[in-house]
Amino acid sequence: MSSKTLPKAMTIAGSDSGGGAGIQADIKTLTSLHVYATSVITSVTSQNTLCVDGIHDIPAEFVAKQITAVLSDIGSDAIKIGMLSSAEIIKAVADTLTKFPEQSQHVVVDPVMISTSGSRLLAADAIKALVQDLLPITYVLTPNVPEAEILLDLTPGSIKSVMDMCDAAQRLANFGPKFILLKGGHLPLKVNGKEQVVDVMYNSLDGSWHEIANDYVDTRDTHGTGCTLSAALAGELAKGVPVEKACKNAIRYVKVAIAQTLGGIGAGHGPINHFHPLNWSPYEGKPLLEAIKETLPEGLWSDFIDHPFVRGIADGTLPLESFTYYLKQDYLYLQHYARAASLAAYKSGTMEDIGANAAIVVHIAKESQLHLDYCNRWGITKDDVLNSPESVFNSAYTRFVLDKGTSGDMLDLKAAMAPCLIGYEGNPYWDWICQYAADDYQQAVITGIAELEALGKHGISSSNSRFKEVCKIFEQATRLEVMFWEMGEKLC
Repeated sequence: MSSKTLPKAMTIAGSDSGGGAGIQADIKTLTSLHVYATSVITSVTSQNTLCVDGIHDIPAEFVAKQITAVLSDIGSDAIKIGMLSSAEIIKAVADTLTKFPEQSQHVVVDPVMISTSGSRLLAADAIKALVQDLLPITYVLTPNVPEAEILLDLTPGSIKSVMDMCDAAQRLANFGPKFILLKGGHLPLKVNGKEQVVDVMYNSLDGSWHEIANDYVDTRDTHGTGCTLSAALAGELAKGVPVEKACKNAIRYVKVAIAQTLGGIGAGHGPINHFHPLNWSPYEGKPLLEAIKETLPEGLWSDFIDHPFVRGIADGTLPLESFTYYLKQDYLYLQHYARAASLAAYKSGTMEDIGANAAIVVHIAKESQLHLDYCNRWGITKDDVLNSPESVFNSAYTRFVLDKGTSGDMLDLKAAMAPCLIGYEGNPYWDWICQYAADDYQQAVITGIAELEALGKHGISSSNSRFKEVCKIFEQATRLEVMFWEMGEKLC
């Protein structure tokens, strides 16, 4: 992309020494969205994930000098304004922007008043200046519920519903902004039986309303959400995206940034994940499956693939009673595994993915019939198989897989199914083993691994905590697979 077509956005905000909010969050956000970021620092803060313990304001005239320097040379397609901690700075920003009317058409104001950790960031005497000087030149105002209550001089807790939010947004528009995006992150609501965050967008130009609902994510790692959303919104506007779509895109950016948390940064409210749009992952340069195996406790994978039960099958020394007991349990297991594959087909979003998972169900159905035919050769009838009590090891394993499939996403389900898929040559049990060497089964393994890799690239992105979650699911499924082998040894 050439510099002539590269969208540019300027952020006017405070510096966060912890890197999760303010100027630092804005630049990360704009960069990840392929927007060139310029910056004007209004304050320097001393803060971390626990608190803000110091604010040093930049002199108002120097803030104005920074704005003039950027706009007179580099220019800007959109401007995001964040922390302005004094009336003098607010007036300086507003007055300077009016000198560059063509570059100040898309001003996004995030009225930063209270940090995620609860620290007050905006002096009380600055609110009047914000309302009188800055909001009249604002294109989109992005307050959260507590900030809206402060701006409207409402008692904290007054905004309790979507209807209250709509009313508040309309009243805020009277201060001058053309659009109000009132964020509902501080007010999760029950919608159709589950907790959701509802953001309200009000268009003062035509009086229209838009509600944008997303599932609520219960996490402490929300530092920088407001800064990030307003920066993402400014970035989308800088690209020429219409305001309604720009709001939706910015909200989606933050939703993913919260869901794919980085994890483990600081002891308080950790930052959200600004890296998720980038081609970077915690297992960069390796296949996901290989990276997951490397996280397993030492010896666990060899316990699985080199288990005495498996070796007993491979060299033909496994006692017949152990093998016949295992055959019965394995058929019962296949029924549940087919259910898991059916669930994967149900959760798929395209006909191609539905067909691929349905093909696994068809293969399992074929394999189960071969399984019964093989049982007959050892004197085990279908009734013997179906009337066998299901082992607690079998129940634990299959219910774990199905639970991950119902409570989690497709990546969770596939990670739980993976050990069985990728885990199995002269002996008495050779024909049974050959089922797992057949071309259709091997193709299912290849397809399953490719799907897991694709899901990882999309579902993990840059989230180290999400990667750890998937590793934990795979580890537990591997442990349960080992227990399944041990069942054949101990419960014959």
